[in-house]
Order: sequence, then structure tokens, then C-alpha cells
Amino acid sequence: MFIHYIDLAWRSLRQTPLVTFLMILAIAIGIGVTMTTLSVYHMMSMDPIPHKSERLFSLQLQTMDDGETWLTPDDIPYQLTYTDAINLDAFPGDYLSAPMLRSGFSVHLNTASSKPFIENTRVTGRDFFTMFDLTFLHGNVWTEEQERDAAPVVVIDEEMAKQLFGKTDVVGESVFLGERRHEVVGVTQKWRPTIKFYDLNNGSFGKAERMFAPFSHVKAYDVDTWGNTNGWKFEETRDFNDKMNSEMLWVQFWVQLDTPQQRQAYGDMLMAYMQQQQKLGRFNRETLQYSLQDVNAWMNYNDVISEDNKILVGLSFMFLAVCVANILGLLLAKFMRRAPDVGVRRALGASKRQVFYQHLVEVGVLGLLGGSLGVLFAQLGLLGVRQTYNYYAGLANMDWMMLLSAPALAISACILAGLYPAWLVCRTTPATHLKVQ
Repeated sequence: MFIHYIDLAWRSLRQTPLVTFLMILAIAIGIGVTMTTLSVYHMMSMDPIPHKSERLFSLQLQTMDDGETWLTPDDIPYQLTYTDAINLDAFPGDYLSAPMLRSGFSVHLNTASSKPFIENTRVTGRDFFTMFDLTFLHGNVWTEEQERDAAPVVVIDEEMAKQLFGKTDVVGESVFLGERRHEVVGVTQKWRPTIKFYDLNNGSFGKAERMFAPFSHVKAYDVDTWGNTNGWKFEETRDFNDKMNSEMLWVQFWVQLDTPQQRQAYGDMLMAYMQQQQKLGRFNRETLQYSLQDVNAWMNYNDVISEDNKILVGLSFMFLAVCVANILGLLLAKFMRRAPDVGVRRALGASKRQVFYQHLVEVGVLGLLGGSLGVLFAQLGLLGVRQTYNYYAGLANMDWMMLLSAPALAISACILAGLYPAWLVCRTTPATHLKVQ
């Protein structure tokens, strides 16, 4: 029976090509607009590292004196001081931790054919690569000795290796950061998380860095941050050494804690550290406070998905509702025009339920066609977003879930629009139209 209904639906749609085209176009435009915004929102709200997001924690310390406030819900600064980052990274324990900051250099090969270019660089510790699941194609991360001695070494990704050397196996090759020569000790696979969750201070949706350098370079080579530096009290900083010893906040810090016991032990260690620092004249507070937030909590804390994004999705669904309203009007006109035929069918024995289901199948077919065309429109919309806003290039994509959702949403919308016209036409009284016939 269902196949028969589909056959009847196809014949009906072909009998009124102009009305059918207008209805398909209306639902396609509505689905295209809705799925464009919904796909971007979906990518924004995805867990960027689902298999371990509950074990990675961003650390915050309340370093400010009593009475000082910050622009966060709990008044705790987003970043740490350099002093705290270095001290905490040196603490022994069976966990992984990584201080980090965003910096950058003029990169070249010191040859006549090498054109220098500016490259963002993640300056961090060795554990960064294990914590955030970067995969090495060649070589490995720098050694503990190289980290301690601030050896001039870097890790680059495969894309940058090809850009510089035309190949990926470039371990042992030299690359210049400004005037300083560095040895490439490892090449990673291209790593592009949709959300730059490990550094939300410098743009949530920016591109991940392609080059990594040891955190010890900060002190050894005066590598300053290219990100935010925040202060909460007046301090005279005449040089970079003063900045490293100041209470300025410019370093992010992540730690991987795999078990509740590890988290409890780490929290106890943080409290002991702050008490120790209090004796040195820092953390002038009656109540010491720290915060460990996992990946998803950290993104919510930083409002990665703003109210504007949610409003935009809401507006797109309102636009789809307008399209559905137009389809309802067209369906109403089309189905009521068919009332005499329905009257004859009813007189020949068709029940109201059969007539009702037949028309719902017809609007379902309409939704399927409109949804398929809507996916194409959505792809064009996402292409436009990628071309217009590079910042959202990694987010303006439609995954399989969204691809399957588009026809389902279109069919549901069309069935919703067709309920009233189908119900109205199935109530046709056969005698009325038989008299006309």
C-alpha cells in the first residue's frame, strides 16, 4: 500500500509542476538556511576531544589580593603568572601537565630561495603532545635534557614541513626562527581541532599552531607571548625579566588527571603550594582558591557559544516556519482543488484514513525532494561562510549527522504543513461531489 501511495504522490506532483516546484523551492530554501546555521552551531558545540575531555583540566589560581575582582563568574583570572606555571610544572607526580603560551617568529631557511613568513608558535612542555593526542609522523618530541637546557629545537607539522622542505621527513633539518637556528626533532600529523579549546584566550576558533617550541625558551630567549597579558595591580616592569617575575597573567596551564584520586591529590598539592607562596608574600587572601575545569566546562566558562549564535539558530528556524506556512497555503489550495476526485474515491470505498495517509505520503515525498535540494543550498551557504570568514573555516562544514538530519527535518516540516490540508480533504462528503460529477 505504501508503494501505491508513493506512486499516487508522484503522479499528483507531476500533474501540477509549477506548484510542486514552488513548494520544493520553498522548503529547500528554508532547509538550506536552517542547516547552514545549525551546522555551524553543531560544530561549535561539539566536544573537541570526547575520549578524554573529562580528564583534561584547565588550571586557574586566585592570585589576586582580597578585594580585587576579575571579569569571570568566580573572579578567578583565566591565566597564571609565569612564576606559578614554572613552579607547578616542576612538581613531581604521576600526571601530565603543560604550561603554554602563543608566540610567533619570522620563519625561514636562511637561503636565497627561502622567503620568510610569520608563523604562530605554541611554546609549551613535552607533555602537550601526549595530552592533546598529537601524532608524530617522524622523530619525536624534544628530550627532557633539551627541555631543561633550552636547546634550539622545534617540532613542526607535516603541512609546514612540506611548505619549507617539500617533504615530511625533515628530522635533523635546520629552520631559522628570526636569526636563531633550530633543529627539527619531530614532525606531527596535521592537527586542526574545530575549537581551539586549549587556548580560548586568543580566539576560540582560530587555527591551531603548526610549530611547537620548548617552554624553557621563554626564559632562555626572552620569548614573549603573542596573546593576552593581564595585570591586576601596578608593577614596574622595565624588562622581560621583570615581567617573568611579576604578578602579570599570561600563561595557560593544563593538567591531565585520569582518576578522582589524582584530582584530589593534585588539589591538595595546589593548596599546599598556595600556602607556601603566602609565606613568601604572595596570595594575600583570607581564603585560598583554585579551579580545575575540564574541557567542556572550560568552554562553557568562556562562553564559546555566545547568545548571538543561539539567537541566529532561532531566527533560522523562524524562517523555516515562514516557509512551512507558505507550503501549507499551497497544499491547502492544491488538495481542496482535488476534492471532487477524493469524493469519487470515497464513494468507491476508500476510507478517510486511507485518503489521509495518501496525502501525508505525498507531502512526505515533497519534503524528501525539498530536503535533498536544501542540502545543496546548505553546502553553498557553508561555502560562502568559509570564503567570507576564514575564522569560521574549520566550523563551516556539515558532518554525517547534519546530512541525515536535513531530509528528516524537511520531511517533518512538510508533514506538519500537510496535516491540516490532508485532514480537511479526507473529510470530503462523497455525495456533494457526486452530484457535481
